[in-house]
Amino acid sequence: MKLYRFSPIKSQRKLLKAIEYTHFACYKLCKNTFGKYLQNAGNVGVFCHYDEEYENLIKLRKKLTEPSDDPKQKYFKFVEPIVIPAKEDIPETTYTHLYIRRPDPYRYQVGDIDFYLEPTEYQKLKNELATGKKLNGARIFERPDLDMIELYNPDIDALAYVSTKKMTEIVRIKQSEITKL
Repeated sequence: MKLYRFSPIKSQRKLLKAIEYTHFACYKLCKNTFGKYLQNAGNVGVFCHYDEEYENLIKLRKKLTEPSDDPKQKYFKFVEPIVIPAKEDIPETTYTHLYIRRPDPYRYQVGDIDFYLEPTEYQKLKNELATGKKLNGARIFERPDLDMIELYNPDIDALAYVSTKKMTEIVRIKQSEITKL
């Protein structure tokens, strides 16, 4: 049995397949939780599971994205954004930023994307979750450096995050001092 759906990713074609898979899986998470699709922030992360895979994907990322002098850069801007066409009721989506996550033995997922809400809607949702409201597949993301809600399902090997548009832009340049990922 293969534990990780795409890993080790060794080619640009396979990286793009993993991004496309993550896109559709995360939209499913969003619909399962909210009954609708939220606005997409344009961020996509691909999770590595092997050291060599990470090294290969960083090389690929350097070909696909603009360089940065910032050592804390997390997401890199695609030279050519990735557009995933609409399919059934899932809207066409453009991804502008890519993150390659270091290998993490505790995460089996293929990757993640970010959705956003207006600040008042987000705060209301977060307050409801903090005071015990149960929302299928949603939980407050337990990281003090990020203000996000995580969407998950044990049967879906991707994660999605919901926050404000501002927070989804902040995470692009914020490496975690906590996880070093």
